[in-house]
Amino acid sequence: MLSTTSDDNHYLAPTVVESVKILVVGSFGVGKTTLIGSVSEIDPLRTEETITEASEGIDAVDSTPEKTTTTVAMDFGRITLTDEIALYLFGTPGQRRFWDLWSGLAEGAAGALVLVDTRRLEDSFEVLDQLETRTSLPFVVAINQFPGAPNYEPEQIRTALDLDDETPIVVCNAKNRNACVRALAALVRHALKTH
Repeated sequence: MLSTTSDDNHYLAPTVVESVKILVVGSFGVGKTTLIGSVSEIDPLRTEETITEASEGIDAVDSTPEKTTTTVAMDFGRITLTDEIALYLFGTPGQRRFWDLWSGLAEGAAGALVLVDTRRLEDSFEVLDQLETRTSLPFVVAINQFPGAPNYEPEQIRTALDLDDETPIVVCNAKNRNACVRALAALVRHALKTH
């Protein structure tokens, strides 16, 4: 017999009546894998591979020299957001050469959380374009606060990324579980309002 205890979150609580698929997107090295790992109540599935010299000149690794691995297919995790709602998180690869996977990952999703690094805002343009051209998902922009990164007001980010007034912008730290949960809750509220 399967049981759910406070020490074992492998199984959904019997109170969960709604499962929601969420896409977590962003450019290379913006913190998608970290965010899913921070909030997932199950051991997250990761498809990480070591970055090799073969990617030199193909992947923009200059701004993330400490990064040694990269997602090549997807990340997957689960979080019970409320007693009745569980979110299934699907993290997309950040490199353009893996973007063909996005269409399949987006199928059936209720919305997308777009992670942004203020040190490399220009990297977000292609991500937003990819999201808007390959999906019709509502999305929330989450500013991932990296140490030493410039701080901007959400309205400055809205202007820089040319976002609609209706697109919510939240601030989070992908390593902070509570901040990530708040960002995901903002996305769920926005998706419900949009649908």
